[in-house]
Amino acid sequence: MERDAAQWTVHGTRRIYQSPWVNLDLDDVEIPGGPRFDHHVVRFARPSVGALVVEDDHALLLWRHRFTTDTWGWEIPAGWLDGTETPVSAIRREIREETGHDAEEITPLVTYHPMNGITNHRFHLFVATRTRKTAAADPAESSRVEWLPLACLPALIGTGDLHDGPTLTALTTYLALRDRREAR
Repeated sequence: MERDAAQWTVHGTRRIYQSPWVNLDLDDVEIPGGPRFDHHVVRFARPSVGALVVEDDHALLLWRHRFTTDTWGWEIPAGWLDGTETPVSAIRREIREETGHDAEEITPLVTYHPMNGITNHRFHLFVATRTRKTAAADPAESSRVEWLPLACLPALIGTGDLHDGPTLTALTTYLALRDRREAR
């Protein structure tokens, strides 16, 4: 494949922080026709997964506090892949741990890079259906777990009660694809 004239050149990488969760690198990069400079890059060893759990025009969401932003909001079940898990097995585990439900059907929705200008992090999102309650939700995961009507979720975006990136991506992708299918 031919190199595009707008592609940046990476001359080298220096690791400045390392942990089992996240690494921070300083990449020596050059913009075509522009300067050469150091660019911070956050690198993750593992991708993440999330699922919009849907039944009867309702979504199963978690009300959570995030200390990093000191905010509360509705979120989909999500987390990291552990060990040798596949994305599908990881999201099955996350749904069970965070909501106490098992999903019979898991369908890929979208895979995306949430901030591809500064990180390699990859997120696999799914739609989970045909669920049943099999256990109690882990109380450390959220304040509450509720089935909310899909029709009310756009209003929650407007009020700021639904602002998490993976949740917004899953919901808007799901609704756009659903509306497109229904329009046919």
